Amino acid sequence: MPYKRILVPVDGSSTSAKGLATAIELCKETGAKLMLLHVVDDYPAFAMPDIGVNVAPMLEALRQTGRTTLEAIADKAKKAGVHPETCMVENLGERVADSIVGKARRWDADLIVMGTHGRRGVKRALLGSDADLVVRYSPIPVLLVPPAERAAITS
Repeated sequence: MPYKRILVPVDGSSTSAKGLATAIELCKETGAKLMLLHVVDDYPAFAMPDIGVNVAPMLEALRQTGRTTLEAIADKAKKAGVHPETCMVENLGERVADSIVGKARRWDADLIVMGTHGRRGVKRALLGSDADLVVRYSPIPVLLVPPAERAAITS
């Protein structure tokens, strides 16, 4: 089944760049449309212990970083021969994974492509994984792209 609408969450990291590269190749092979999604994670702004802190400047900085990131990544995709749509959403207190799955559903994506950090053990338990949550809760197929330096599993 050729994919027609591929959504890629991007944040400017090397792991999201790996996911993007894979999605671009899929788009070129299948002619699929590409949606680049940046989620403004506002949790740090609201997790401050001080009551009465003005979070507006922090939120605006996060939004501006998101706009800059999306623009730069869209330019990379265009140079690779794919003309993406872009979207930025704020998670407004929900998990980043919920924002990703929600946008994929609203956009009618038939594949989500994500880079993954490849964390294991304690790091994974402590830091969590947006990719794990997307896989767990998405009704849409998810393709996870591991980091290049991931060690092979030997039997």
